[in-house]
Amino acid sequence: MIDEKQHVLKDYFGHSTFRDNQAEIVDAILARQDCLAVMPTGAGKSICFQLPALLFPGTTLVISPLISLMRDQISALRQSGIKAAFVNSSQDLSEQRAILEQARNHQYKLLYVAPERLDAADFSDYAQNADISMVTIDEAHCISQWGQDFRPSYSKIPAFIGKLKTRPVVSAFTATASPRVREDILLSLQLNNPKTVVASFDRKNLFFEVKTPKNKNETLFEILDRHVNEFGIIYCSTRKAVEELAATLKECGMKAAPYHAGLPQDERTQNQEDFLFDRINTIVATNAFGMGIDKSNVSYVIHYNMPKDVESYYQEAGRAGRDGNRAECTLLFSGHDIVTNLWLIEHGEDKEPIDGALKAVLIAKAKERLRAMEMYCKTNLCLRATLLNYFGEKRSKHENCGECSNCNDASEMVDITILSQKILSCIVRTGERVGRGLIIDTLRGSKSEKVLRQNFHTLSTYNICTESEHEIAEVFNFLIENDYAYITDDKYPICKLTPKSAEILKTRERVMMKRNLMAQRERIEKAKSRTDRREDATAVYYNINEQLFNQLRTLRREIADSQAVPSFVIFPDASLVDMCRILPRTAAEFVNVSGVGAHKQQLYAESFTKVINDFLADNKVEKATEQSVISTPKLSYDSNDPVPISVVADRINVDRISRNLQPIKAKDLNDFLVEQGLLANIVDEKGKNTRTVTELGKEKGIGAIERISADGRTYQALYYNADIQQYIISIYHKID
Repeated sequence: MIDEKQHVLKDYFGHSTFRDNQAEIVDAILARQDCLAVMPTGAGKSICFQLPALLFPGTTLVISPLISLMRDQISALRQSGIKAAFVNSSQDLSEQRAILEQARNHQYKLLYVAPERLDAADFSDYAQNADISMVTIDEAHCISQWGQDFRPSYSKIPAFIGKLKTRPVVSAFTATASPRVREDILLSLQLNNPKTVVASFDRKNLFFEVKTPKNKNETLFEILDRHVNEFGIIYCSTRKAVEELAATLKECGMKAAPYHAGLPQDERTQNQEDFLFDRINTIVATNAFGMGIDKSNVSYVIHYNMPKDVESYYQEAGRAGRDGNRAECTLLFSGHDIVTNLWLIEHGEDKEPIDGALKAVLIAKAKERLRAMEMYCKTNLCLRATLLNYFGEKRSKHENCGECSNCNDASEMVDITILSQKILSCIVRTGERVGRGLIIDTLRGSKSEKVLRQNFHTLSTYNICTESEHEIAEVFNFLIENDYAYITDDKYPICKLTPKSAEILKTRERVMMKRNLMAQRERIEKAKSRTDRREDATAVYYNINEQLFNQLRTLRREIADSQAVPSFVIFPDASLVDMCRILPRTAAEFVNVSGVGAHKQQLYAESFTKVINDFLADNKVEKATEQSVISTPKLSYDSNDPVPISVVADRINVDRISRNLQPIKAKDLNDFLVEQGLLANIVDEKGKNTRTVTELGKEKGIGAIERISADGRTYQALYYNADIQQYIISIYHKID
């Protein structure tokens, strides 16, 4: 059975190769092993259970809390010739009964169901007598009280599985789960000897940015100006903020619409479909929008307010760049966001009824997650590393990823050793029994009632800081994030030291930190600016013929409209890009396009190849000269500025992924450049291996900027100009 998976992958899903981790998960499931897979948004989770479902003899039940996700996945499956259906509250009783009757007659390979339906009499009767080969739990973090979206209905799943006539394979999938949540999922779902796969959370094509603007709207419009004619999502914390901001954007002539749970159902559905069908460019929404929305061409996600937890933020930000293009994820932070989120945690509506004792536990855990989110917004270390470390993927926060606002920060490293010693000493002097605010008041010599009542004005650490409250708080946050101190989870959180604080207090270790967190290098702003307003960013990025791409996209939209489905359900942009590259003229050639399986070949080969043939004829392109249309990818129009090696890798991977080739890593490129003599490996006095540019590398276009790491070490940050980028890209374009 495992050997058949390659044929199913191509015939039904139109892909020649699996992405990272997919084959490993599919093989485990086909070997009838339970499985937990944690894969970030855009990593291809669905194929991991949909493909085995086609090879298993019976039906696969997919438990999902999201009606929109069910609807989109069912539409996509049917487009690929796969029999599938769903049962949820959007259907009336007669529809549900009809689907269950068809399921009893083995009409479906996949049946999606909401967790609330599991103990319904009609569904329970069907399930206990059906041939169920696998039960798949999507959004599996919903079963964990430590997760950001706990739903009591998920706790019914183990009992439901236990009542089936034969225990099926059980597979669980989620996009965001910290190590603690993963442990909870394994325990709560009672998985048998499961295969656990945790894919890398690193979305290399996403640029992460945190800003703390004085005027959010002014900053917002600066960002939107970089994304004219592109599609994006703006998240707000409250319904009121959503409606006000959407109205402001529309008044300014933008194609925008609001989305939140309080809107009338018809309006909410219409606004969502307008965004999915590319009729509007921007959706302004609460977190009610997005889960299960598989729109591939979102090029930016803006959080107008800080979310309640890192899990929600990363999942929402991850809705950008699903097509492999570089995308921006910007968070506009203010202190008021914390107040708003605390109110929402304590007073927000529950998705399902929860008793008082359990609710108190969930609120405490939500506040702990909120503190982690706040630290992300305030850190001056690498944002990418901070996110990855949160999910258990260890990265050094002091390295330069080149693709976040902190790593591209123009501010200098400063010595904060003395101020750190003062803060930590004050925590000791106050007995490790007060909160951060009172520590800062004591350090600054406040004469507040709290300071005087506890005689803190008599301490040696009283009034020893001349720095502003903001400066002290900034260093305080740094010390907490770097494990020199921590805040307790008590009702009234207090500050305590960790063993690591001795490195500063006793050994006098030097401590370095960046100042001026939000400063941006001029070259980064220049690289981001969209001075050349192209109508179609996708065509430009891939260096394909814009006219042909738009003609194919028009055809795709016409077909989608006729079937009342979003355009990406017919074909994602990556498939249209592939058509522009390989220029299939016949049905036999059309099946070589990424995303085209046997069923889509039968449905769409004639119409799409006609557009391609007409285009070639109109432009008098002969077969012998077609290679000029699909030549080596060229750099996009905003590539004149030097970029770090990670960006070069991203640009290569956009091409490789579209051709179903395994992506490469920045390390692979660095190793290649060492082999070419453009870089050299050196070992510093601490035994750390680094790379430096050679004279030949400088001639070819590699530049170096000297920088200082957080531990005071001097190193070279390498940047690559357009010439060396094109050289590397041309080499890798030829490698299969």
